Amino acid sequence: MKRTLGTLVAALTLATSAQAQVKISGLVQVWWNLTTPSDLRNNSTTLPTAAGGRTYYNLRSEFRENTFAVRRTELKASGKITDDLDWEVMMDPSISPSTTNSILQDAVLAYKAGGGFTFKVGQMKAFQTLEGMTSSSELLFVERSQMGRTLGDVRQRGAAGSYSWGDGSSFGGRATVGLFNGAPKVNDSNAAKDVAVRLDFTAAKMHHFGAYGLRGTTDLNDKDSSALTARTFTGAVGAPTPSTIVANKDLTSHLGLYYAFQMAPWQASWEFVTGRLGRGFGISSTATLVNGAPAAALREHLDQKFMGQVLTGAYTFGHHTFMARLDVMDYNAGDDWYTASNPYHVGAADYTPRYTEVSVGYQFALKPESVKSANLKVNYISRSKNFLAPRAAAGQTSEQGGDTIVAGFQVAF
Repeated sequence: MKRTLGTLVAALTLATSAQAQVKISGLVQVWWNLTTPSDLRNNSTTLPTAAGGRTYYNLRSEFRENTFAVRRTELKASGKITDDLDWEVMMDPSISPSTTNSILQDAVLAYKAGGGFTFKVGQMKAFQTLEGMTSSSELLFVERSQMGRTLGDVRQRGAAGSYSWGDGSSFGGRATVGLFNGAPKVNDSNAAKDVAVRLDFTAAKMHHFGAYGLRGTTDLNDKDSSALTARTFTGAVGAPTPSTIVANKDLTSHLGLYYAFQMAPWQASWEFVTGRLGRGFGISSTATLVNGAPAAALREHLDQKFMGQVLTGAYTFGHHTFMARLDVMDYNAGDDWYTASNPYHVGAADYTPRYTEVSVGYQFALKPESVKSANLKVNYISRSKNFLAPRAAAGQTSEQGGDTIVAGFQVAF
């Protein structure tokens, strides 16, 4: 790994020396995290069996311990082959590589066909959520919102075409359609593709609004009749048959809307998203299907739906920015299940997968004229208390959670 990274850096350095049109940039983010109280450190995210044995909540490992963490070390090279053909490669060596998660983040070829049309092919984000299309260096908070990190911050391999028109100083827009594998950062195992669409508008420079959507199915192997096996749902009240589950193919969909206002010294945004949970919830891509022996389903209903909203506001003066965010995600918005009673109610505990985060923060920009170049953020994240199992040794009997104080230092170059 060290040799590969060193070779790449050397090659990029030589390329920069040889061709002035090649640009090298990067981003380093370092976190210091404090759990408050200690339940985030000590309690399990594996819930009692009656609650499905799992939490839907997306919680980064850095938040499970009092620790210093290197969150990002993005290295990016970009340039032009011709006036119409651009390329971009970005990697993050801080990622622990695996067969499904390489350090390669973006690898994109973009062709400007003229008349406002642009075509891209490679590995990129699938044009979902507002934060998903916002650079990591320009995030207001230390961490993305729940919908941003589970739906938007996912890179896939595919192709997209966009058409841009108008002028953002008065009114302009962009329409995008893309086809993607459906599996994060790997080649596909079947012929099906996710279809992603997006509309973005800008008015008077300060108003930004739009809509996006996605529709896809399982990313598992489906090449022969025995490749897909149905997982089984707990309960007998209308539970689907294996053939129905296989035919559904973990149908996945997103539909989102957003509005953002930005005019110094104020920033504000609102976003809403809903859809079918489908093949996963940011944790697993095998929710109701598996290649192999049958197992328990990883959600409570075949047509389970999610819904989320996030509201953000910020005020900036000089070097200083104060911010607040209300963030809600409900992973069973229709209260759908096949069991005779509510599966999330276990004794005195209520593990309903509706999670709320209230974040407040402060940012100090070392260069106010270029905030992303160097800044220090301090955030307090207050979470709903329903995603951790109780510890009997601590006398706990009901659902638990935990809050976080996190500081992040960033340098972009």
